[in-house]
Amino acid sequence: MPTRRRLLSALASLPAWPALAQSAGRLSHLGDGMHFGLVTYMWGADWDVPTLIEQCQRAKLDGVELRIEHAHGVHAGLDAAARREVRNRFEGSSVTLLGMGTNCEFHSPQKAEVEQQMALARQFIRLSHDIGGSGVKVKPNALPKGVEVERTLEQIGNCLAQLGDEASGFGQEIRLEVHGGVTDLAQIARIMEVANRDNVRVCWNSNDADLKGSGIEANFAMVKAMLGSTVHVRELDQPKYPFAKLIALLAAEDYAGWVLLEASSKPADRGAALAEQRRLFDQMLTQARRQLAS
Repeated sequence: MPTRRRLLSALASLPAWPALAQSAGRLSHLGDGMHFGLVTYMWGADWDVPTLIEQCQRAKLDGVELRIEHAHGVHAGLDAAARREVRNRFEGSSVTLLGMGTNCEFHSPQKAEVEQQMALARQFIRLSHDIGGSGVKVKPNALPKGVEVERTLEQIGNCLAQLGDEASGFGQEIRLEVHGGVTDLAQIARIMEVANRDNVRVCWNSNDADLKGSGIEANFAMVKAMLGSTVHVRELDQPKYPFAKLIALLAAEDYAGWVLLEASSKPADRGAALAEQRRLFDQMLTQARRQLAS
């Protein structure tokens, strides 16, 4: 029987190329906590909760954000029993319910309109808590004409601060989607500076504006420390947006949140299309982690 010393000596004498081959396939630990899921935008808009869960499980998607007013039927008017049923369905599956994707916005110069939007957001905060979600997506959405831009940005930020304080009691995150007329990342950063709450975070939305100026890397750098649990992407094989680069930037920051597909195309087989998007995400993330390990 060979001794431990002889075995180690024999291993040391082996050629170096197997180790080099192993090194070439090594993955960085950075980005290993990233997940892939779905926003019920168009691909999931007409699926009820059981179908939504089934389709996500079949395509190996990890989670879902429920956009309001869709066929899943999850809305602020649900009673306690219906909320428990939604929660139990997701908790009994492999699909994580991430919360509600709302259209709540806080830019209006009309105080009554802002108060109405705030009240609606509070309802969704409680709903997300009750169904087992972790946050509520809201929007900055517009810069009203005739109003100083800085004033609007501060108003949105102050509203988010209030919602953040209230959401903290429910264990919820307020997710500011970079959307509509406020896609300038410098403006988003200013809103976040005013909000200044740990549970108020940015939801990157993969807009064309991300590529303007000095490009995606510089724009990403403005808000990377403010990112929340969700990032929105379009179909990952769309050629006009550098999704592989975005995934690499997220991995380099060791992002451990959810990359959620917000798809608008009309494939013949959405189930197969979802599985393909999952494959593309895994491919991009693996490549990014391999580059980080080199």
